[in-house]
Amino acid sequence: MLVLKFGGTSVKDEKQIHKVLEITKGRLKRRPVLVCSAHKGITDKLIQAGHKAATGEPDAGPVFEQQRAVLKASGCDHDMLDPFFREIEDLLRGISLVREASKRSMDYLSGFGERMSCRVIADYFTRHGLKSEAFDAWDLGYVTDENFGSARPLQGYELKMQTEFNRRVGADVIPIITGFIGKTSAGEHTTVGRNGSDYTATCFAAGLGAEECEIWTDTDGVMTADPSVVKEAHTIPFMSFAEASELAYYGGRVLHPSTLIPAIKRKIPVRVLNTNRPEHPGTVITETGGDNNMPVTSIAYKEGQSVITIESTAMLGQPGFLGRVFGVLGREGIDIDMITTSEISVSMTVTDASNLNTAVKELEQYGRVTVVTDKTIVCVVGKNVKHQKGLAAKVFSALAEVDVNVEMISQGANKINLSFLVDDADIARAIPSLHRRLFS
Repeated sequence: MLVLKFGGTSVKDEKQIHKVLEITKGRLKRRPVLVCSAHKGITDKLIQAGHKAATGEPDAGPVFEQQRAVLKASGCDHDMLDPFFREIEDLLRGISLVREASKRSMDYLSGFGERMSCRVIADYFTRHGLKSEAFDAWDLGYVTDENFGSARPLQGYELKMQTEFNRRVGADVIPIITGFIGKTSAGEHTTVGRNGSDYTATCFAAGLGAEECEIWTDTDGVMTADPSVVKEAHTIPFMSFAEASELAYYGGRVLHPSTLIPAIKRKIPVRVLNTNRPEHPGTVITETGGDNNMPVTSIAYKEGQSVITIESTAMLGQPGFLGRVFGVLGREGIDIDMITTSEISVSMTVTDASNLNTAVKELEQYGRVTVVTDKTIVCVVGKNVKHQKGLAAKVFSALAEVDVNVEMISQGANKINLSFLVDDADIARAIPSLHRRLFS
């Protein structure tokens, strides 16, 4: 069995869906299972509609206009998705009445993109000779916790998934499964987070015991840097799970940060491929990765960071000081990406600054607290980066050449990354300069 995930750009219109059809045809002997995203742009329009409805203006027009255009171009019956359209309208009216777009409501609303997309794809496949059926992920055992916006499947989901898959999916049917969404055991709709269809795909690969999981995108695999910033960026043929995980977490544009967790547990290879260039070998991610003589594998960056700094002489020789600080941040649901300390200060970066005000007020009992925004974490990833003599000199001299200042430095204990902080405004200079020095 082979699990194939197709993202929004891969299924955005009839032309792209036909490419997906041809790719699937070439893998019929391996019993393909497809996990698909919404058509590109639909999820954004659904979210916008939800926020607009919360102001008292329910309007699903932009969503319906785009979805109907895909229906028509794909040759589907014009009324095929009418039940979903009516449900979306009812939900938006409900949001407008209470004037609140809760996380629960937004998860329910934003998941319609995948549900409609999979119906279109399954109908298109069947009419073009590949018998297919659309499934909402929860119909095949994908039951999650209640962490709306970032849900995860319940422990032991694999057995339920195998049972439901064997019961519902015929041997002659290609299942087209919704990515991104799930349901709680109480029947509440959830999502796993934006761009989370990758994670759904590897969960199904793990649950069904697939031989491999293919992630189809609009790039030639995982790149040495963001190709929109570095034109000379090139494909990385082989990567280890550890390297790919670091890149995904620190802003790699190809994989969702949680994608590899199920694959790592079951040691299932993940292959990243380009829907528009299916002949390209892409990137293969395995437990150990392949031979790579380069000291660096890739450069990732994570923009929009805020930095919290606490300065206090009370830190000196005081066991438990950081524990109390982290306790405050934990209670406010603030996730830390990077941390550096000195004898009398600690600095931490966070992505979501929405709860910072409350946390800062409580942290002020421990010392002077400052917050700066508009920062970027840059992460240089590679096997045994920690032991590459002269690598740090190359990195920081490359930044100095383009007048980029570094404010925080962190050397990962896992030996595969070197991270540091720069201004958001410096990324356009910093990343190309680093790439030239480390890869040219």
